This record gives sequence, C-alpha cells and structure tokens, in this order.
Amino acid sequence: MSDAAIPPETVDSRRVARGLGSTILARMGAVVEIVAQPLYVLMFGLAGYGMYAVMWSTINLIENICDLGMTSAMQRTVPKAASDADAAEALRTALLFGVGPCLAVACLISLYAHDLAPLLNVAEQDEHLLIPAVRIFVWTLPLWAFVEVATSALRARMVFGAEIRLRIVWEQIIRLVLAGLFFFLGMGLKGLFIAHIISLAITAGLCVRLLRQYYRLDLLFAGKWWGDCARHTLLAGLSVLPSNIVARMFSESPTLILNQLLPGAAGASASGLFTIARKLSSVVQLVRVAFVYVMAPLAASAERTDRAQVASIYSYAVRVIVAIAFPLAAVIGGGRYSILSLFGKQADVAAAAVVILVFARALEAMLGISLPVLQVIAHYKHQITASVFGLAVAILAGRELVGPLDPITGITLAMAIGFVTMATIPMIQLYLTENLHPFDRRFPRVIVVVTAVAVTAGVVADVVDIAFVDEVAIPLIIAIGAASIWTSLRLALPLDDRASLGKLAVRLRLLPQGTPI
Repeated sequence: MSDAAIPPETVDSRRVARGLGSTILARMGAVVEIVAQPLYVLMFGLAGYGMYAVMWSTINLIENICDLGMTSAMQRTVPKAASDADAAEALRTALLFGVGPCLAVACLISLYAHDLAPLLNVAEQDEHLLIPAVRIFVWTLPLWAFVEVATSALRARMVFGAEIRLRIVWEQIIRLVLAGLFFFLGMGLKGLFIAHIISLAITAGLCVRLLRQYYRLDLLFAGKWWGDCARHTLLAGLSVLPSNIVARMFSESPTLILNQLLPGAAGASASGLFTIARKLSSVVQLVRVAFVYVMAPLAASAERTDRAQVASIYSYAVRVIVAIAFPLAAVIGGGRYSILSLFGKQADVAAAAVVILVFARALEAMLGISLPVLQVIAHYKHQITASVFGLAVAILAGRELVGPLDPITGITLAMAIGFVTMATIPMIQLYLTENLHPFDRRFPRVIVVVTAVAVTAGVVADVVDIAFVDEVAIPLIIAIGAASIWTSLRLALPLDDRASLGKLAVRLRLLPQGTPI
C-alpha cells in the first residue's frame, strides 16, 4: 500500500453489486447458523438451547454497549484516511476503545459470576451449570469484540468478501462440528459453550492474518496515539453508539425479557422459541445487512467525489432490496409451520412471531438502508433521533400488547413496531436535511410488480404448507422462495439494475439475450 493519492473509483450500481455479491457470501454464515439451530435443539433440548440463547444474547448486548461504536466508526474514518498511518491510527483507536472495555467487563462478570448467574431462568436440570457456564462463556465477550472490530476494519477498506472463510468455515461450521463432537463425548450443554469459545478464538486468530494484508500493523505502535484521525474515530463511534445499542436491543433484549417474564424452564423455553423466530427472520434481515455493510464505506467514498453518486446508489439499493426481501418474507410466512417443524412440534408456538418478524424485517430492509447513508454523510447529532423514538415506541407498544397477547407474540410485535419506526426516521431525516430520497420515477412500477409476486408466492407457500406433509412441503417451499425471488428480479427491476449484476445476471437469465453487461 502506498500513501500516494489515488483517484477515487466511481461509485455506481455496479460497484455496489460487486461488493454486495461477496458480502452476501460472507454473511451466508447466518444461513449456516440457521441450519445449525435445529441440531442444537435436538442435542440439548429447547430449554437447554434457550439457556445458550439467553447467554449469547447477553454477550451481544454487552458487546454492543462496551465497544463504544467502534465497529461503525471505521466505516466513516478509514475510507477518508489520507495515508496508511492514518488508517492504522483509526484501527488502533477502535481496538483500544472497542475491545478494552469488553475485556474489563468480562473480568468483572467472571469475578461476580456467583451473584449474577442466578438472575437467569433455566430448567431445573441445568441449574448446576449456570455459574461455571457464565465463568466460561463470558470470555466470548472480548473475543467477539475483537472479531467485530477486525471485520469492520476490513469492510472499511472495501474488502467485502474477506469474512467468507471466517464467518462460514470457522465461526459457524467449526462451532457446529465441535458442539456435536463434545455432545457425543458426553459433555452435554457445557460442550456447546466450549465449542463457541474455541470457534471464536480461531476466528480471532485468522482476523489478525487478514488485517496484516490490508493494514500496516507495524504502524499500530508508531506515530501519534491521539491525532485527528483517532479523535474523529472516537467521535464517530460515540455518535452512532446510541443507535447501535438500540438496534441490538431490538434484536437481543426480547430474549432476555421473555426469560425474566416466565420462571424456570418456561423462561428458558420462551427465550429459545423467540430465538428460533429471530433466526428464521434473519434470512430476510441478511438482505439489509449485506447492503448496510456495502453502503456505509461506498457512500463515504462517493460523498468525497459527487453527492449525485450517493443518490444513485441509494435508489438502486432500495429497488434491489424490495425485489428480494418482500417475496422472501411472504414465502417464509406462508410456509411457517413446515419450517418450524424442523425445531420440533413445540416450536409451533412461535408461528405468529415468525410472520411478524419476517414482514417487519422486510420493511426495515427497505427503509433502513438510509441509516448507513445518514451515518456517513450527515451531522452526528442526527443519528440519535431514530434510536430514541424507536425505543420509546417499542416500550409503549409493549406495555399495551403484553397481556392481551401471549408474551412471545406481544414482545415480538412491540419490538417489530419499534425497529420499523427506527428504520423510517433516518429516511425522513435524509430527505429533510440532505434532500436525499430513494424513490425515483422507477420505484412505483418496482413496488407494484414486487407486491404481486410476493402475494402470489405467499399464497402458494401457504397452500403447500397445509396440503403436504413437512418432508415434502419444505423442499417445495424452498423452490417457491427461489422462484419468487427470480421472478421479482426479472420482472420488477429496470434493465440497468439487472445488468449491474454482471455475469450473475447472465447465468440466472435475468437479461434478454444479447444485452451488454
């Protein structure tokens, strides 16, 4: 790498599509995780899986608070860094302020595990595991913080595919293999906690090797420790920290709330059921997450050159998200009972939660792509508004819904209302403060065609869900999902949007024969 100035690459729909393809592959670890969940329920039971889910949700929530926003800060500062020394300064700042507090908190939790562990509701047969499990599992906190900061640093360098080996091979598949091995060795639920730590430790080690390729790590201990880049990185992190915390609360806190609402095994099982619904909805959320990862550094880069490029990729992202997310949500919602059968018949209780979450995640994907754009081009003060309003709406909705509805459905619906509200506000802010919105003249036709495809696919999936046994229905539902997404992309997206997908569009026959790409 050289410090010489390099003319910035034009940021357009093709650049977004290139980053998106590799990022989706990198995030396919989430799909591997979904496949692993039925196996964890089979091996450790719903209550045991619920205990694991509660503890991992707690780690995620604490990490999101204690990393001080460093996983988002580098998306703003590194693409604007003038030299390798500035990039290394940003990385050093992120590691110090992102991993350091997590390490300190892990030490405190381990020290006071005897007092903290009994706060969790678990099945009677798992109570003896609580204290040793907390003392073991808490060390995933600094490991996870390091992995999050390191992979964020790679994305800030616009290296979108670097997570593929980490997220799929090591973090997910190795965890599943080790958990299965330890289970057959008779280690029980404790083996799952140990497998999780080992997989994260391997992932952290590989992160260091990848960082060496894209950063001058020798500069981490050289130069100014508190220069302009360090200050800007810390300020950027603190500015997005409230929205990051609230977003994570929407994802993780329902698991903890349900665990506290219901005593003993019922609390653990409810946490497990919500986690199952959340994991299924994460298939839809994957669409938004992939775009968020790509859009933040690309929008920062485009902003340096031409605001029109930001507007162009913003509109393109919304059209593609709509074309994928809504048909996918409709098919999962229609085939919910067959899909939930993979987790055992006791998982049918989560059917309503699945429907609520998949459609809410589709709306969030469409509206929420505005957030990374806002984070990198707007003033810091604008970024807390959505978090405050979204959290307030969720709390008020929860007070009204839990009671008339069962705890799982009530909490899920309140959370969904809150995070959709939180996704909507940045879009409004961008329009009011920056005169940016994604709804160009092509959007109305896109949304009409996508709606027709999604409704048709959802009805067909619902019929299949009712008419066939689960073993037949599940592969049919997968086929319907794939066909509906292809139809939506082919019929709804403008030709240039499809052409931006390059060779993939040709292989999937999304383009008329002879169309240049």
